[in-house]
Amino acid sequence: MTTIDSTISKRLIFAIVLTAITLVAEIIGGIWSNSLALLSDAGHVFLDLFALLLSLGAIKLASQPPSERHSYGWHRAEVLASLINGLTVFLMAIGILYEGSKRLMAPEEVQTVPMLVIAVLGLVANLLAAKALHGHSHDDLNVKSAFLHVLGDAAASVGVIAGALLMRYTGWYQADPLISIAIGLLILAGAGRVLREAVHILMEGVPRGLSVEQVAARVRGIEGVLDVHHLNIWAVCSHIFALSAHVEIKPEFDGERAQLMHAIEHELQHAFHITHTTIQFDCSACGGGPLIKDLTHAERQPVCSGHDHS
Repeated sequence: MTTIDSTISKRLIFAIVLTAITLVAEIIGGIWSNSLALLSDAGHVFLDLFALLLSLGAIKLASQPPSERHSYGWHRAEVLASLINGLTVFLMAIGILYEGSKRLMAPEEVQTVPMLVIAVLGLVANLLAAKALHGHSHDDLNVKSAFLHVLGDAAASVGVIAGALLMRYTGWYQADPLISIAIGLLILAGAGRVLREAVHILMEGVPRGLSVEQVAARVRGIEGVLDVHHLNIWAVCSHIFALSAHVEIKPEFDGERAQLMHAIEHELQHAFHITHTTIQFDCSACGGGPLIKDLTHAERQPVCSGHDHS
């Protein structure tokens, strides 16, 4: 069972609380000040809040043991949640762009003082959340993703602050819809990345940044390995990579299979963050086959019920 890092969990919870407060404040402040840019930033904060919740959820799910019904545990729940979130935020971004284009044609007066105050508070909250996550952002992929989301929202807050100051001293209220459109495009791009990654994982695609040929070459480079074939690489969720392969070993290493297995698993984890492996050893006489094996549909055989029907 994976041990939960309580320090990381506490820091994520701290960031989640700050982000949730920022979200509520920006929704109220956006309605109060009549600022579409502030409401748009609230949409961006919502995306970040969901990313933080996913990161915390991934840590919690990692502690749940597999069962007969769910042999991989509940890790895939993260991917399904990402898919739903991506679709929701995508529609939200379309709405922001639509409202922004309408207001661009007919600008409305914005109360810049409450808009500025809320945006500054949001920036401070984002910076505090980023500081809390920064210490673990190099060690944990989930925390790194959450940290980058928070930094992105801090940058959006800076844009809202700049827009509030511009409108306060120039009265150019077109700045508000222009900022909202820019944030809407930022949200659209983020939602697109979430959807693309979720679909890729659900389609059992090779994880981003990995190459089948590169992994095969690294395994072939291990002493005692003659060749590798029938290699499959996929992601269980965003932070757990799995691999299955047939590895052809040299005859003189046939008695050292345990050591060879350890060497392969260590290399895969160290070089590619592949932590779940299923490896079948083949001798040189019975090895061979394509690097990637074609899958074909076969007629499903009835499951044996354990009863003798003879």
